[in-house]
Amino acid sequence: MTTSDLKPVLMFDSGIGGLTVLREARVLMPERRFVYIADDAGFPYGSWDEERLRERIVTLFRDLIERHDPEIAVIACNTASTLVLGDLRAAFPETPFVGTVPAIKPAAERTRSGLISVLATPGTVRRQYTRDLIGEWASKVHVRLVGSERLAGLAETYMREGFVDEAAVGQEIAPCFIEQDGRRTDIVVLACTHYPFLVNRMRKTAPWPVDWIDPAEAIARRALSLLPQEHRPQEPIPAEPDIAVFTSGSPDPAIRRLMQGFGLGA
Repeated sequence: MTTSDLKPVLMFDSGIGGLTVLREARVLMPERRFVYIADDAGFPYGSWDEERLRERIVTLFRDLIERHDPEIAVIACNTASTLVLGDLRAAFPETPFVGTVPAIKPAAERTRSGLISVLATPGTVRRQYTRDLIGEWASKVHVRLVGSERLAGLAETYMREGFVDEAAVGQEIAPCFIEQDGRRTDIVVLACTHYPFLVNRMRKTAPWPVDWIDPAEAIARRALSLLPQEHRPQEPIPAEPDIAVFTSGSPDPAIRRLMQGFGLGA
C-alpha cells in the first residue's frame, strides 16, 4: 500500500481553531493526507440556535463525506462536538468520528488547589454535555465555567493580522481566576480549539501563573488510535497535497496566506 491508497483524514471546525489539532495530527500521522474544512460561513458557532446549528452541520457532512470519502472525521471544535457528535455518528455510521470535549477529567486529576476553570464559548458552557462531564469527573473540585463571547474572534484576528488587543484578552480571561479560602485557580481548560493561538497573550495578561490545558495532542492521539495501523505505508509522504475547504467559498487573502503557511492549498 502507498500513501495514495490511503483515505484522507477530514478535520472540521468553524474557522481556524482546528489548525491547532491539525498541527499535532500531522506529527503523529505523517503519511496521511488531510482535508481541513472551515465552516467560515457559519462562524462563530457560539451564538447559533442549537437546532439550526445541528441541522447545518449534519447537512454539511452529507456532502463532505460523499465528496472526500474520509477514513475518519475529526470534529476539532468543542461547540460542535458537544452539540452534534451523536447526530453525526447516527447519520453516518460507516465513518468514525472523533470529537473535541472540554478536558475536565485531566484538569480535575491534576489540580492541587481544587479550583479549576473551563474557558469556552457560550455554547459549550450552556451544553448539558459539559455539565455531565463535570458531574462524572470533577465532582470533588470546584469548576468555574467561563463563557467568552470574544476570544474565538480575537484568535481569528490574531492569526489573520498578527496582532491582538491584549487588554481585551485579559478582560475575557479574568473571570477564570478566583481566590477561595487562601487557594487560587491553578488550571484553566482551553475548551475551544481557537484559544491555544492566544495562550502566550493569556499568560502575559493573567493575574497569576496557571496551567493551561490544550487538548490538541489528546485529540490527535485519539484519531490515530482509530486508524487501521496495520496498513500504514513505509513512505511517510502523502502523494497528494493537503487542502483547506471554506464553506463561504471565498476566504479573504489573509486567511489564504495563513492556510498556505500551514501547508494547505485553499
